[in-house]
Amino acid sequence: MGDNTEFGLQGQIWITAGEQSMGGHGRIHLLSKIAELGSISQAAKSMKMSYKAAWDAVDHMNNLAGEPLLHRTTGGKGGGSTTLTERGQQLISNFQRIEQVHQRFLQELSQDTGSIIDDLFILKRLSMKTSARNQFFGTVKAIQPGVTNDAVEIALAGGQTLVATVTSESTKELSLEVGREVFALIKASSIILVSDVEKVRFSARNQFAGTVARVQKGAVNTEVVVTVGESSMAVIITNDSAEHLALAEGSAVTAIFKASSVIVGCSL
Repeated sequence: MGDNTEFGLQGQIWITAGEQSMGGHGRIHLLSKIAELGSISQAAKSMKMSYKAAWDAVDHMNNLAGEPLLHRTTGGKGGGSTTLTERGQQLISNFQRIEQVHQRFLQELSQDTGSIIDDLFILKRLSMKTSARNQFFGTVKAIQPGVTNDAVEIALAGGQTLVATVTSESTKELSLEVGREVFALIKASSIILVSDVEKVRFSARNQFAGTVARVQKGAVNTEVVVTVGESSMAVIITNDSAEHLALAEGSAVTAIFKASSVIVGCSL
């Protein structure tokens, strides 16, 4: 990631009975408070919840547990009290043991948080939807500032370098700087295919040599998928152009596109 933000993992345990939830830490804490204070009203007050809400929670747990978790005595010199049954005490004890194991698990998992967070960001990028067929992820390698436009060099995962032209204002808004992780979008129709690039020179900054992986002919246009290093690049050309280039699986081609055809984006 491009910043120094520290990440950690957190989680909660919920007790279920069949397909219904008995609750988690909050309700177990309520039972513990009732055992400590000997009163549902005092326990509810200490947890800043209403007396009714506390009883509703207890009733819900009693129903799903199949047996009472509380034993309530009325009258007497002390005005009555509420205690936990043996089953209620066992539930608290077991929950605390499970929670300790759960916390140790989270601590061990947190040691690998860096790689896990990286994967989460990869999944986030994979879920991104755009109309551009070609989406590449890389790191800003260099920025050549201009009067109104800047040339941004992006190092891709496969080792290639892609150049994008963005306005100076966009450079500031995206906080582009060397080392910043970004993604580049290129429309398939913005790419030109050349079969014999050695005999011709082009002004386009981006020229990627590759091999045709697939050719899918349509009614008017042909989609050509080109393997470039470890990546794939989709290109849309006319059927006439595909026939003229004699494109077939395994053909050597060069994909060419202008720096101004690249859209640069970054995660917030």
